[in-house]
Amino acid sequence: MNPSTVLARAVVGQLLANGVEHLVVAPGSRNTPLLLAAHRAAAAGRLRLHVRIDERVAGFTAYGIARATGRPVPVLTTSGTAVGNLLPALMEAAHTGVPLIALSADRPNGMLDTGANQTTHQTGIFGGFVRAEANLEADSGARAVRHQVARVLAAATGLRNRQPGPGHLNVRLAEPLVPDAADDDLSWLDVEAPAIAPLGAGMLTELGPGPRTVVLVGSGTQATGARARRTAEEAGVPLLAGPASNARTGSALAGYRLLLETPLAERIERVVVYGRPTLSRPVMRLLARPDVEVIVVADGSEWSDVGLHAAVVADEVRLPAGDPDWLSGWQQADRRVTAEVAGLLAAQPALTGPEIAAAVVASVPPEDLLLLGNSQPMRDADLAPTLAVPAMVLGNRGLSGIDGLVSTATGAGIGSGRPVTALIGDVSLAHDAGGLLIGPTEQVPDLRVVLVNDDGGSIFHTLEQGDPRYDAGAYEGAFERLFATPHGLDFAALAGAYGWRHRRIGGREDLAEALAAPVQGRELLEVPISRADRRDLDTRLRALVRPAG
Repeated sequence: MNPSTVLARAVVGQLLANGVEHLVVAPGSRNTPLLLAAHRAAAAGRLRLHVRIDERVAGFTAYGIARATGRPVPVLTTSGTAVGNLLPALMEAAHTGVPLIALSADRPNGMLDTGANQTTHQTGIFGGFVRAEANLEADSGARAVRHQVARVLAAATGLRNRQPGPGHLNVRLAEPLVPDAADDDLSWLDVEAPAIAPLGAGMLTELGPGPRTVVLVGSGTQATGARARRTAEEAGVPLLAGPASNARTGSALAGYRLLLETPLAERIERVVVYGRPTLSRPVMRLLARPDVEVIVVADGSEWSDVGLHAAVVADEVRLPAGDPDWLSGWQQADRRVTAEVAGLLAAQPALTGPEIAAAVVASVPPEDLLLLGNSQPMRDADLAPTLAVPAMVLGNRGLSGIDGLVSTATGAGIGSGRPVTALIGDVSLAHDAGGLLIGPTEQVPDLRVVLVNDDGGSIFHTLEQGDPRYDAGAYEGAFERLFATPHGLDFAALAGAYGWRHRRIGGREDLAEALAAPVQGRELLEVPISRADRRDLDTRLRALVRPAG
């Protein structure tokens, strides 16, 4: 058997030995030996293979599978620019601790800097975003492949450093790229990987009594959310849980973001932080206050300290019992503001982003998955009432980009085998329109995309750029063209072109009816709303917690 076929089979065999179950691939020529080896493994029932045309879509699909399963998922590309298209997904994986593996085919080393077609410097292309990388060649040998694949996957899963994230396996393949002859040998599928023991669990830090404390949870896994909720509820202190925290249940305060702009928040003396708390400015201001003691509970060797003055970084903490009056004060204020938010939204003549987000969050059963898109949908969901038994929530909050959201939701559905509801904005969907394409030979998840279509980027209405002063005089017309960026897309036509069912929502009753149906197949629910009064709505929401006059 030629060297490239031998090497490709060795790589695929070791991936399986190290626990890989899914492989996402994009077509190409240089990656032919790996594609054919993957096909043989899939035909033997040892691997679940998923094909995507666009490498960026492939990357985020693999990310979604890895995010939903917690297992390493390679994404295979050919050489050249195909590899570079994986960068956005790997960047997100680096900042969310997801074991996404870039598996790139490459030309022999001697072809570098010769002008050879589709040949560039691929080793190191992802810089510091990968936890580990390895370069494999035909003369590497089976033992070296065994070691390098195990090393990269151990680093990506955080097995020895408790800091999972992406990895990179670059495989140099020389011609011939196809097997010399057909064969029935599958012994390369039955190889062993090194037994790597995981690093031990961290230490518990006991915190002393005294300061008025809150537990703050940013985006995190279900395990992180459960730990944070347990810490808060055992101590009897306020739990401030973001929409992608997986802790927004039990004692969590739905209106915490608004309450952080009240005198109640000024009395906070200590914050225990879990996850990535980067969603809202009130949270950032709290964590930056020099009079607040910040305790960070880290999942691994890195931690989030956005205020840059964490007093303690711990593996886990135990709080002393809190003051019952402190907790009840927050709970009473939360009940009041949550009721006022619901009343304000219900009084609007038409659907708004926060009302749609609340309806979507409430509609997803616990056995399904919910993906919250970045930008405005995530922030709107931050005002939704808490639920007794919520669904698992996913959100690409590592770098909070709007790219790859449809592909991530698709991957999550494939990886988990569970129905997924995704709440995203129109610009996000336009950005990842290619993610709507799934070939006729591929697994199709049960996926409902709820598209909040306000024909542009409504979040900018709520930021400094949305101040009318910056759309007048010398800046007249700048806001719509440079920030809001209306597009006028016909999403019904787009859905039809990609084989999705489309339904345009006409109002509250129509939305409730559509969300009440189970998620089956691929469905796009388009909810058109206006963004003309979005800045005013945001002002009125914040005014609910401000003293009159």
